Amino acid sequence: MRILIINGPNLNFLGIRDRAVYGEKDYAHLVGMIEEKAARDGIEAECFQSNHEGELIDRIQQAYADGTSGIVINPGALTHYSYALYDALGSYDTIPMVEVHISDINSRDEFRKKSVTAPACNKQIVGHGLDGYLEAMDFIMSYWDKKHSCV
Repeated sequence: MRILIINGPNLNFLGIRDRAVYGEKDYAHLVGMIEEKAARDGIEAECFQSNHEGELIDRIQQAYADGTSGIVINPGALTHYSYALYDALGSYDTIPMVEVHISDINSRDEFRKKSVTAPACNKQIVGHGLDGYLEAMDFIMSYWDKKHSCV
């Protein structure tokens, strides 16, 4: 199983940007958490981060053909206005996708409460800190376990 974890704009600034909201741990710590979980669970995880919408879309489209089993995505601010990202996520329904937000976007600025990308995903996890990524990985593994147990 191969899970792709995509992080959008400013996620590379974890531990630097707005620590009261996003915490003290940096992006390298997040990647380490994901890699440790993948190793424990015997799966492959790839972390991809870009501050550029087009690069995120290209990587989502590449996942269609590269053996990706599921996508975990934190679109950052693109969550609230990127219909192009929504279209890329919604282009195919062959793999599960989970939108993750470190903070509880529903209790923040009014503009952050609306996600245009979440409807293209199977699940949204908000406000669980960095652990939300691990929960999303569990969801994807469970999705495939259930799918294969029904065959």
